[in-house]
Amino acid sequence: MKPFRVTAAIVGAITLACSAAWAADYPAPKTGDWIAKDFKFHTGEVMPELRLHYTTVGEPSGQPVVVLHGSGGSAASMLTPAFAGELYGPGQPLDATKYYIIIPDAIGHGKSLKPSDGLRTKFPQYNYDDMVDAQYLLLTEGLGIKHVRMIIGNSMGGMQTWIHGEKHPDFMDILVPMASQPTAMASRNWMLRRMMLETIRSDPDYKDGNYTTQPRSLKIANVFFGLATSGGSLAYQKLAPTAEKADKLVDDRLALPIKADTNDYLYQWGSSRDYDASPNLERIAATLLAINAADDERNPPETGIMERELKRVKNGKLYLIPASESTRGHGTTAQAKFYKQQLKEVLDTARNARCSAHRHDAHYQSMAARFSFGEMILGAAVGGGSVASPSAPVVSGAVASRSSGMVALTGATFISPSRARMSAVSPG
Repeated sequence: MKPFRVTAAIVGAITLACSAAWAADYPAPKTGDWIAKDFKFHTGEVMPELRLHYTTVGEPSGQPVVVLHGSGGSAASMLTPAFAGELYGPGQPLDATKYYIIIPDAIGHGKSLKPSDGLRTKFPQYNYDDMVDAQYLLLTEGLGIKHVRMIIGNSMGGMQTWIHGEKHPDFMDILVPMASQPTAMASRNWMLRRMMLETIRSDPDYKDGNYTTQPRSLKIANVFFGLATSGGSLAYQKLAPTAEKADKLVDDRLALPIKADTNDYLYQWGSSRDYDASPNLERIAATLLAINAADDERNPPETGIMERELKRVKNGKLYLIPASESTRGHGTTAQAKFYKQQLKEVLDTARNARCSAHRHDAHYQSMAARFSFGEMILGAAVGGGSVASPSAPVVSGAVASRSSGMVALTGATFISPSRARMSAVSPG
């Protein structure tokens, strides 16, 4: 697969809002597009040009953090006051003056290529693995990123976070899958998704995807699924304690406009059908903090699935947000106020490969200087008082011992000064 970077004239990295008008505390988001050439889907189908849209917050000099949205969403879903407003500002866990936040629009979502762009039902039937592969290509080949500090995702993005950790275990320091489980899409979660999709497809107005106006069943199915699988039992009891208030809540939901295209919608939700991250959990090497809500309708904690599967992740733990009238079931994790402290703690304590690499380089520079000094002593002892020149070889792979100010070197090999930083010298 050959990547292709769209020219600046086409993409630019367009600022979403000018600085003067930007009301949030964090830097104004910028957007761009990147095209993957000859992208191969899990079905074997090949897309000659797959457009991938993305949004960034902060500067490329910051530590990269990847944020993944949920089904039917886009980068805009992760730029809300309840999420970005709690995380991206000065002194907040993902302070955009320190981190380079990258939010891809998944395949079939937002401004990335999707069925409604022309192919309709001829668009390849993508799944979560395809989305993750495309995201990784965007990050590594499109943006030139070799390692990220964190990947954090919500709902669908949470499930994709598990997959990222398994496919590319050395690519990130931290994984934060939210509102998700690493096991197969099944039980009530899939059954309600299936019923939602069947409701739309069985609508005569759908016309096998060749409709001219959006079928009315799209809105009804969407509202039904939302009420059934998100919102929180305690919250709904508070919001709709009577039939009259419950009817008003439903009426208000049905009155809201729905901007989704029906084919796009079916693809987005159907892409979860074969999700299952459980076979390869032992491959995850990053520190993993799973965040779920105790009242999550799609991932009920009482099944014990998360506790069971997390035992297979060597650096994994779960933060379960307690249910209350303020939580919103599966929708709870859209509100970062419930876990921003836990996020800060994992960022503060998890090993940082980038910083470790800097310390690693400094260590080798120091050791090279120390062994150059050892060379001088060794040269004086062996060579009759001659001193090693600056171009002399540097000692590598040696075990050094010190006695009476002398340096003895054993098991040494010699490499040129230009390779000194690559040598494998153990601390003295």
